[in-house]
Amino acid sequence: MKFKVPVISIVGRSNSGKTTLIVKLVKELKSRGYKVATMKHSHHCFELDTEGKDSWLHTQAGADAVVVASQNMMGIMRRSPKELPLTEIINTYLQDVDIIIVEGYKTEAMPKIEVFRSEISAELVCKDDKNLIAVVGDKNPGIGIPFFHINDKVSTIIDFLLNFNARRAESI
Repeated sequence: MKFKVPVISIVGRSNSGKTTLIVKLVKELKSRGYKVATMKHSHHCFELDTEGKDSWLHTQAGADAVVVASQNMMGIMRRSPKELPLTEIINTYLQDVDIIIVEGYKTEAMPKIEVFRSEISAELVCKDDKNLIAVVGDKNPGIGIPFFHINDKVSTIIDFLLNFNARRAESI
């Protein structure tokens, strides 16, 4: 996949700690001065708007896109006949950030860090994925890639991630 911004996917089984890790990564990256975007993949339909609000009424009237803008926040809601490709979403809407952390998209060809909890599963979700660059968990699965214990300082994981992105950028 060709992204205009470095993208890393955090994958793992349900309740493994993906969101917890992402929150820690975002906080550490922000403390270092990076502009960070996150995306979460959902297999379910969802509604961002609030029933009865003006923007909801615009959508209900048939608007294909509704933008809500204020002094410090903007939201775009668009109808889509199908799920948009990840590259299109990122390269259209998220070009102005330094790094994007995605939760999910485990079948997409992009660098992945898997969150692994031995009490949830004995097997990694992406064990055979050539894009799996590291595992964060409570037990080293011993598959020959970097492992970070879930209780390690998040700065160690960020240093690894930034070095990985720098090496990747040099090879392009």
